[in-house]
Amino acid sequence: MQRLRSALLAALCFGAVVHAQEAQAPMTPMTPMQAIERAADAVPRGISGTFEMDVRATGTERLGPTYLNSEDDYRDPRCLTVVIPAGLLTTIERKFGESPATYFKNKRIRVTGFAKRTRIDFTSHGRPTGKYYYQTHVRLQSADHIEVVDAPSQASR
Repeated sequence: MQRLRSALLAALCFGAVVHAQEAQAPMTPMTPMQAIERAADAVPRGISGTFEMDVRATGTERLGPTYLNSEDDYRDPRCLTVVIPAGLLTTIERKFGESPATYFKNKRIRVTGFAKRTRIDFTSHGRPTGKYYYQTHVRLQSADHIEVVDAPSQASR
């Protein structure tokens, strides 16, 4: 009986050490497709993590956010979109020396945040048509949560 208790205690301690090591290990950044799939699996909550992507296209809304897209067409279901709220634009412009739409285009970025599937409604004359599609957005919370990693990889094109 004593041996069984010792074996169980040793197994529990070993499991706790392995779990603690896993928790401290750096997380591999998710690709756009991994982020999209995991966010879809976690609807309506979404997922937190680190995401890495090539910025292939950008967009802005007048007096609104700036969008960094992993695909040329933001409507592409494979597109991961980083949303930079209007309130962060000045901070990011100061940090990187130009507008995010210009600075990040054609660069590989790493973003820490929360990816969530977002419903986009089609409108006509300012009214919803009843048609919609989904995008996966990572809403930037801080200028410290985005960095340029490298030039875009040719393999990801």
